[in-house]
Amino acid sequence: MSYETKEAKFFACTQSTDLAEQIAKSYGVKLGNVITSTYSDGEFQPSYEESIRGTRVFIIGSTHPGPKNLMEMLLMIDAAKRASARHVTAVMPYFGWARQDRKDKPRVPIAAKLVAKMLEAAGATRIITMDLHADQIQGFFEKPVDHLFASTIFLPYLKSLNLDNLTIASPDMGGSKRAYAYSKALKSDVVICYKQRAKANVISHMELIGDVTGKNVVLVDDMVDTAGTLTKAADLMMERGALSVRAICTHPILSGSAYERLEASKLEELIVTNSIPLKQESKKLKVLSCADLFAEVMHHVHHNESISNKFIM
Repeated sequence: MSYETKEAKFFACTQSTDLAEQIAKSYGVKLGNVITSTYSDGEFQPSYEESIRGTRVFIIGSTHPGPKNLMEMLLMIDAAKRASARHVTAVMPYFGWARQDRKDKPRVPIAAKLVAKMLEAAGATRIITMDLHADQIQGFFEKPVDHLFASTIFLPYLKSLNLDNLTIASPDMGGSKRAYAYSKALKSDVVICYKQRAKANVISHMELIGDVTGKNVVLVDDMVDTAGTLTKAADLMMERGALSVRAICTHPILSGSAYERLEASKLEELIVTNSIPLKQESKKLKVLSCADLFAEVMHHVHHNESISNKFIM
């Protein structure tokens, strides 16, 4: 069997096992066998329990903090390289540490670029990810990056709701491009929230640019962390006369008091993907699977077929 037609092999990092199983099932293969040994001090060692020589290896794992998730991805890549895999593709539904994509004050790191360099140094030959916090992170890599848009998952769901007087909203100025892309696809209006932060995760002031009176509003963002911005924006919009407020956030980090804020807020629902496993359930959470999207793209990548239609908002 030639290298070009040899079947790819799929492996999961422990933090993304459920999603990896869904992706493998959608693709039509089984996950490969990896055993992780852990020392008493917390050091761990992944081991491939089958030959991967000459194959394309897909390693599936989001790298949300803590640091163990990123370290496991790096070790899995290194092990695959040393086991003579022909191609090593890091499939990272959520690319962690991406908020540090520039120096926003003196004497701080650019963590997103550091992570990119570590992945390449470990031996990754390709990266597949979804809804990066900043598009320019792709430029931190010298290897190919397939940056997928979760809009291909969210738009059909939004259309199925048949909302009248739909308005798309961005929770901050930085997300305005994403909001305009959704509004173009849905032929709707756009409003933008302007916020000022006292410090990370703490909003000191928020204003609304645009009219939401009598509108069904959908906030669009790439991630939800503490849910402070989303819930504050939702409450502000309801005060300004909105009929309802929903939110679409690709990556449900949901740390700190996020679940409590979500339950107490005026958000109708928070629509997310399963790029990151949820810490707990909530009646306001609607989870849409990204497994089929990744499985389709991975099939096209392995068979050298175009995936350009997955880059269209």
